[in-house]
Amino acid sequence: MSRTHDLTEGSLPLHFKRLAVPAAIGMVFTTLYNVVDVFFAGLIGTDAQAGLAISFQAFFICITFGFGLSSAMTALVGNAIGAKQADEARILAARGIGFGVIITVVLAIIAWFVGPELIKLVSTEGSYRDAGTRYFRFLLLSLPGFILAFGVNGLLQSQGDTVSMQRGQIAAFFANIGLNPLFVFGIPGIWGGMGFDGIAISTALSQTGIMVYVLWRVSQTDLMAGVTRACFRPAADTYNQIIKQMLPVSMTMAVMMTAGFVVQYYLKGFGTSAVAAYGVALRVEQLFLLPVFGLTGALLPIAAQNFGADQHARVRQALLDCWKFGWMFMAVACPILYFAAPLLMRSFTDDPDVIAIGVSYLRIDGFILPIYMMLFAINSFLQALKRPIWTFWIGVYRQAFGVAFFSWVYVALLDLGVMGVWFGIATSVVSGWLISLVVAEHVARKSIGGLWKPTTTRQSLNHDERL
Repeated sequence: MSRTHDLTEGSLPLHFKRLAVPAAIGMVFTTLYNVVDVFFAGLIGTDAQAGLAISFQAFFICITFGFGLSSAMTALVGNAIGAKQADEARILAARGIGFGVIITVVLAIIAWFVGPELIKLVSTEGSYRDAGTRYFRFLLLSLPGFILAFGVNGLLQSQGDTVSMQRGQIAAFFANIGLNPLFVFGIPGIWGGMGFDGIAISTALSQTGIMVYVLWRVSQTDLMAGVTRACFRPAADTYNQIIKQMLPVSMTMAVMMTAGFVVQYYLKGFGTSAVAAYGVALRVEQLFLLPVFGLTGALLPIAAQNFGADQHARVRQALLDCWKFGWMFMAVACPILYFAAPLLMRSFTDDPDVIAIGVSYLRIDGFILPIYMMLFAINSFLQALKRPIWTFWIGVYRQAFGVAFFSWVYVALLDLGVMGVWFGIATSVVSGWLISLVVAEHVARKSIGGLWKPTTTRQSLNHDERL
């Protein structure tokens, strides 16, 4: 039986190290298996890479509910664990899994009909649109694997376990490496393969494997000890708690994907190469954001447990530590991204137009990665304090209004071409960060006495817990 880790005691930096490093490593392999998909799409052609870019944007809207469920489970169950409410935590966990099954079925039905229409909005008629639509529908086979794996991982994170997901993601990466050529190119003399559609099948099989593994892992934890079939019975009050915590996070992520559609709407006017370049560059960007995802993902259970235990000073210090570690990484990552951008793009394509456009994005991206880091940390902070609605409104501004408005200014009014789209993204990120700082201080002042307030005697940290 796996033990639940108490994050309300002990050194905060050590908690970050124990939680963030496995999470980041796991995300590295998750991103790498997405990168493998981009690589094989590149072997097929630029149309395949463009089709992958637009279809995955549409599919990502579906799996935002998985991210939301994960955050909800980490925050709600983490708060219950911190408050020493074991029975409440157990009920929340069981009903959270049941809720995940329900929303997976509903989303699959809706996405089958709505997804192709979204793809039409951000693409021009032709081969890459057709390829993207077909790929999207095959990719729906992986939806249970994404939604339930993320949701169950939230239960593991609430207990301080980020290692299990890491192991599943590493295994999925190697599985995807083997499955992609099998399903794309087939077996010579036996089977001709599925071409571009085979990439989606490989992803579905790999992600389903992760789901099965994390379900088994959570079944072995203290949290699920004593869980009966009756615990999974739907309950309106519990589902309402989950929805209130999940929906703002999911909607924020969905809005982020909306920004992706806005970007692709502008890019389609610059040709298929621009769309493909953006898709490849996003995968490269993800590689450099992985340690950030690990850090901010670790912040959520640490802050959630301590908030549940009324350890407000530790909540405050956890956010500051997250920023500190994030800046240490960014000092190394940003110069590498800027100068290595051409090499990174050439790793996925030999199309000179795709490379040139992708490099222009990554070099601007190198300057705003630290802003992303601080934004993501604030999002985790607000979720831990059970104020996820603020992440939604910040996301609406930054990902929808900001990107659309500033891209229009730079492209339509100033006629800066593709660079105008990149400047629009950067401006929206910076302004969104400034707004998020104001919101974080507002929420912190009401919930924990302020974001920058010196700690009181009752709340003070032990000397050995400080950096």
